[in-house]
Amino acid sequence: MSFSTSSSVSPAKARILAKHDDDVVIVSAVRTAITKARKGGFKDTLPDLLLSHVLRAAYLKPGLDPALIEDVSVGNVLPDRGGASAARMASLHAGIPITTSVNTVNRQCSSGLTSVNHIASLIKIGQIDIGIGAGVESMTNGFGKQYSESEFSAEVLENQFAKDCLIPMGITSENVAHDFGLSRHEQDVFAAASFQKAVAAQKAGKLSSEILPVKAKLIDPKTREAREVLVDYDDGVRDGVTVESLSKLKPAFTKDGSTHAWNASQVSDGAAAVLLARRSVAVKLGLPVLGKFVSAATAGVPPRIMGVGPAYAIPKVLKQTGLVLSDIDFFEINEAFASQALYSIRHLGIPMEKVNVHGGAIAIGHPLGCTGSRQIVTGLNIARQYGARVFVTSMCIGSGMGMAAVFVSEQ
Repeated sequence: MSFSTSSSVSPAKARILAKHDDDVVIVSAVRTAITKARKGGFKDTLPDLLLSHVLRAAYLKPGLDPALIEDVSVGNVLPDRGGASAARMASLHAGIPITTSVNTVNRQCSSGLTSVNHIASLIKIGQIDIGIGAGVESMTNGFGKQYSESEFSAEVLENQFAKDCLIPMGITSENVAHDFGLSRHEQDVFAAASFQKAVAAQKAGKLSSEILPVKAKLIDPKTREAREVLVDYDDGVRDGVTVESLSKLKPAFTKDGSTHAWNASQVSDGAAAVLLARRSVAVKLGLPVLGKFVSAATAGVPPRIMGVGPAYAIPKVLKQTGLVLSDIDFFEINEAFASQALYSIRHLGIPMEKVNVHGGAIAIGHPLGCTGSRQIVTGLNIARQYGARVFVTSMCIGSGMGMAAVFVSEQ
């Protein structure tokens, strides 16, 4: 894989490639391996410890004094009470001093990107100079709760859009496939390609540089004996997946549906962190600059087809920056389901070879609060390996939204 570089660069692309003292730059970006919930390497590791690992690595890697970190924002979806205390505890355990503030954000599957956007915004407006945007999820712990209409006000549920926010995610995938004519075979082709790209990248060692090896305890479910293991690879990546093998699987959500366990994102555990700073401050401190945050945008869509979010968020962030699709070297689009990812890619006319170069969430996994941060880590790794400069990350969001962001690699 290589990205063609044209001798001519559009004025908009040239503008975002230019370096300015007030740019929001990325000093480090790190993630854990993404592991299978309830079965994988982090099944016995709680999210506060996962988060602590990446927060510590985020400042140790570039050699930053943690006392200079002014704020930490953490994307987290599942825990009770928003995970606010757990995030603060993780920050303190990671060696970040009590003088550094912490907050948690929950915009469902975009939470990890929302946290980065929050820190970038604080830097842009001059409130802070250095901060961390992170994301974490242990879907081993807390995933699976279904909400019933009885838990919400009858008056609110009279609004059909509001009521549609309670539609199970798998059914929204079926709605997208039905409404936009996406066949089971097309979705399986997309899913098989995700696995095959991830397997090829993993075997070639192309994922290892973005993964922080973590020692974790694994408890044998029968003997309850604990042993320490090194978790340093994405254990949901499956070799040998083909369109033919996927065609044998039964639909997961409706009898005649097209969405099944292997053309949908995996339920996973993981964490990621992105350390951001004002460029002038990073240069003064002698910190490395991996790239820069350019802009982000959100968009709302009908909740019953929530997965189409990227098809509307990506054009919005491109309009903000003056960019067009051809200015973007590659895209990291979350694969919540093959149906919605495939629809978004086709709707926008993105060349398939520019999407999820090393595979996506179908193959790697989707720890809800982590994914938005993880995609940035992955994007910077891909850009470095293939000589790319400008990339976009995007995802759909439960209840009917999408989010997208533009980044520049300076590696």
